[in-house]
Order: sequence, then C-alpha cells, then structure tokens
Amino acid sequence: MNKTTDIDYTKKPVEKSARKSNLSMFMVMLGFTFFSASMWVGQQLAAGLTWSGFLWALLLGGIILAAYTGALGWIGAESGLSLDMLSRRSFGTKGSYLPSALISFTQTGWFGVGLAMFAIPVAKELMGLEVTPDHMPWQGYLLVAVAGILMTASAYFGIKSLTIVSYIAVPAVAILGTVAMILAVRNGDAGLVEQFSKGTKDLGIIAGAGLVVGSFVSGGTATPNFTRFAKSGRVGLIITVIAFFLGNSLMFLFGAVSSIYAGGNDIFEVMLNLNLFYIAVFVLGLNIWTTNDNALYTAGLGLSNIFGLSKKTMVIISGIIGTLSAVWLYWNFCGWLNVLNCTLPPVGIILILDYFTGKNKKHKEVKVNWSAVIGVVAGAVVANLVHWGFASINGMAVAALCWWIGNKL
Repeated sequence: MNKTTDIDYTKKPVEKSARKSNLSMFMVMLGFTFFSASMWVGQQLAAGLTWSGFLWALLLGGIILAAYTGALGWIGAESGLSLDMLSRRSFGTKGSYLPSALISFTQTGWFGVGLAMFAIPVAKELMGLEVTPDHMPWQGYLLVAVAGILMTASAYFGIKSLTIVSYIAVPAVAILGTVAMILAVRNGDAGLVEQFSKGTKDLGIIAGAGLVVGSFVSGGTATPNFTRFAKSGRVGLIITVIAFFLGNSLMFLFGAVSSIYAGGNDIFEVMLNLNLFYIAVFVLGLNIWTTNDNALYTAGLGLSNIFGLSKKTMVIISGIIGTLSAVWLYWNFCGWLNVLNCTLPPVGIILILDYFTGKNKKHKEVKVNWSAVIGVVAGAVVANLVHWGFASINGMAVAALCWWIGNKL
C-alpha cells in the first residue's frame, strides 16, 4: 500500500485485504459503547426500578438497540461503505449532506462534552479546585487542552489508532471497573438487590427500556463507519450485537452501582470512595478516550463528505472546535445534544430499508432523494415532540413511512 492510499477508505468500499480480525473489531465496537453518559442513564434506572425491573429494562432496550445497530453493522460490513457513502446512495449526493451534518455536529458536540467530563471531575476531586458553571480554573482548561490534543491525535491516524486504543482501554476499563463495582457492593451496608429496592421506584420497565435505547441509539447510527472493516456481514452483525449488549450493560451497571453506593453517576466516584485515586483517573480517561476517538473519527468522515477535504483535515478541525467549546458544551449543550440525538435514528432506518430492499443498489446517482430527506426531518420532529412510547422508534416509524410513500409516488 503506497503512502497516498486512503487507509480509512473515505470515498470507497474497504478492500478485503484491509479488513480487520474479529478480535480487533470486537475491541473497537466494545470500546465504542464505553460511553460515560450511559452511566448517567444507569443512575436514573437505579433510582426508578427494582433490580428485576432494571434487568428487564436492560434486556428489552438491549434487544431493540441490538436489532437497529446489528442491521447497520451487517450493512457496513457487507458493503464496506461508511455511513456517509451509504447516505450518498440513499439520500443523493447533495442530500447526503443532511445526515453527514447531523452526525458530525452531534459527534463533535459529544467529543467536547467528553473532554469536560474528564477534566471537570479531575479538577474538582483530585486537584481540589472549585469548578462551577460560571468559573473554570486555568488548570481545568489545561486538562481539557491536553486531553483534546491526545484524543484528536489518535483519531487523526484512523482505524489503526482506534484499534490500538481499544486494545488498551477495553480490558482495563472492564476489569478495573468491575472489580471496583464488586468492592463497592461488598463494602456497602446492603446487597445489590436490597439497595435497588430503596427509593420511589416510579419508573416503568417500558420507560426504562426507552432510556436504554435512547442512551446510544444516535451514536449507534455510526456503526457502519467501523463494521465496514469486519470480515463479512455476518461477522459485523454478530460482533455489533454482542458488543452493544455487553458494553452498554456494563456502563448501566457502573452508573447504577455508583448511584446507590457512592451517590454519584460514574464509576469514578466509586473508585474515589475506595481511595483508588490514580486508578480512577486512569479508568475515567480511558473510558472517555474510546468513545471520543470514535466520535471524532465519525465527525471527520461526515465533514469530509460535505466539504470534500480529507478525513484527517476534518478530524483536526472538529477536534479544535470540540476542544475550544468543551466546557461551554458541558454546561449548556447536553440538553440540545439529546434533542439532536432524536434526529439520527430516522437516518439509520432509511439506510436499512434502502439497503435491504435493494433500492440502495438500484439508485441512479441523483442530487437529492427527497423522500429520504423529508423522512428524516419529519421523523426528527415527531421524535422530539411526541412524548409517548420510544422517541427514537417513533421517529424511525415516521421516517420509514415517508420514505415508503415517497418511493411509491
């Protein structure tokens, strides 16, 4: 492979010779699910559900999430195409700018939030600094800058770098986090089942499953960006389903245990309570690094599709924007990012329908496929405004209906 070859296959299918081993793909996909914000959801689930309700919510939500991401995993691996290249076929060459912009904007935003999720707890708990929405000491900004540079650098080097980071982070976070969780339960006043029984328990299993689905359905839309390096569609499907079940369940458990035993929402607080200060920083950093790398990589691919510049250039630009705005995003934009999360599942369902009905392969190259574009817009509106059932599924249903009617017409 010569030096001018695009090793990230930004504009074409991944060659068979460039496909990764099953273990490498499993590590990348599992690291993708190590999302600190999912621990916040674990805290909500622990507050509103009993232990059995918690497990049922994980199972039901996990099945829905696995079906959605598994289908996208299959498509990415079988076609060898990224989310953005698939969008060019389903939405048109210019129409694909909509899903590319949505995924790039949300993932750059979550990258910035992730940096602050590392810097702020470290500044407060380990450096003893006072951090408020109105005040961030210069040491905190320095932590953000250092983390931003390191994470941007690893995303810059593409899938090879993401694989290396995942091989380091996934075992470390999974093992150390699980050990900390077990120690917290053993040192607590009551067992896990008994602790879960305390509180108001006013959250239904369906609502809990909705939180499980909503926690990562937007990020899961980017699944083809990574599974396109899998050996086959079957491998992409199986690895995605297993990784999402394991990774998400682990994050929810970490958040739940942190909430009921340490009063926090992150395994970081549990480790601090156990006086594991440096291990806490290590695990927090690696946990955020895996997700942030994937987020920035995805943003780079999306912006490359829109502006025609290289993925590496767009990764640097996205990394700079995310780093400079990290603290502000953390305090002001999480709510907006959750609103925008509802816009991505309609993109995914249209890609799935378009691919499995064969229309993806039959499309002549058009500038805009209006049935797909209108489907995403209508689906996003419904997902955000209709407060019944699963927001993401509501959005996908409307998007699918618009796509079907548009194709019939």
